[in-house]
Amino acid sequence: MPEPEFEVRPSIMIGDTADVSFHRGITILRNSKANPRVTMDFSSTRDGVFCGIREVMALLDKVLPKRDTEKRIRVAALEEGSTVACGEIALSITAPYSDFGLYETAISGILAHSTGWATASMECVTAASGIPVISTGARYIHPNVAGVMDYAAMIGGCVSCSTVLGARLYGTTPTGTISPGVALIMAEHIEKLEDGQIQEKPLPAEVRAMHAFDRHMPQEVPRVSPVNVVKDGIEESLSLAMSMKQRLRGVIVDLSISMNGSGPNIVKELRARLDLAGFSHVEIFLQGDLTADRIKELVDQGTPVNAFEVGSYISGARPCEFIADIYEIEGIPVAKRGRIPGVTPNPRLVEIISHQE
Repeated sequence: MPEPEFEVRPSIMIGDTADVSFHRGITILRNSKANPRVTMDFSSTRDGVFCGIREVMALLDKVLPKRDTEKRIRVAALEEGSTVACGEIALSITAPYSDFGLYETAISGILAHSTGWATASMECVTAASGIPVISTGARYIHPNVAGVMDYAAMIGGCVSCSTVLGARLYGTTPTGTISPGVALIMAEHIEKLEDGQIQEKPLPAEVRAMHAFDRHMPQEVPRVSPVNVVKDGIEESLSLAMSMKQRLRGVIVDLSISMNGSGPNIVKELRARLDLAGFSHVEIFLQGDLTADRIKELVDQGTPVNAFEVGSYISGARPCEFIADIYEIEGIPVAKRGRIPGVTPNPRLVEIISHQE
């Protein structure tokens, strides 16, 4: 995976997203001419998949001095995508406090959400027992973080995602097809043929939409179509397969929309009818209110699925809170009440920045 290029927004750099208490604290220290070298550790509050450290490093790379002639800076962390245990120190920063103290809010927030997303992704991937999982939850969160969410989902084990930015950060290709809205539009649209003639609705809407997709999309883009848009899902799937034959890669079944049967049974029927018609190559993708428990249930029932598309279970995952505390000031062990003074070594941490010259 190539090194992702995370955007550090100006609002983060100037501290507009920081708790105001940090602004006031930095002002007090600056006016008091106090800027001691401290060690601040960030520890997880629950088990999970550690994620967000590469984005944190993009921030620290901008705010920490490029040269450290006094050898006062050291940053160590768990590797991106590694497991993290409850209470484990996942990130340790040693530097003059005023160089990074304003960004405690941002660092904690990046790690909290990214680890939460990656952990939810891992839960779905584990439940899928080898069946690919795709992250499709961008529509449920703010667009400013959609790409980062998809990146975290792939760190957690998803094979791909729906957003261009998420795929770019991870170094892969986004997964997606034609929207159901396009099929509805095509249902009412008069298609103009290449020879200039007009032909009134020559094919079913879902077939016409995918024929247009097939004509205008690059060949490397898989021909996968949503079904149960205009007609019954099985009827649409068979119509698509008969019309496109080997060019049709798969169909997307939305379990949140009734297909005249229970989820596992209707998917089994769809698989059987495609196979009987000679279209065993057509894959079945499932979406619609999928959770880790629901995925496990479908897998345990032997549902013939080629991939799961998971939305809000990942994008709406509970953040994994990280607690930040200072444990050393100018080499002297310290801690606030309720904490043990002094740095707790974690041999799993990898040095990212060490005594820059």
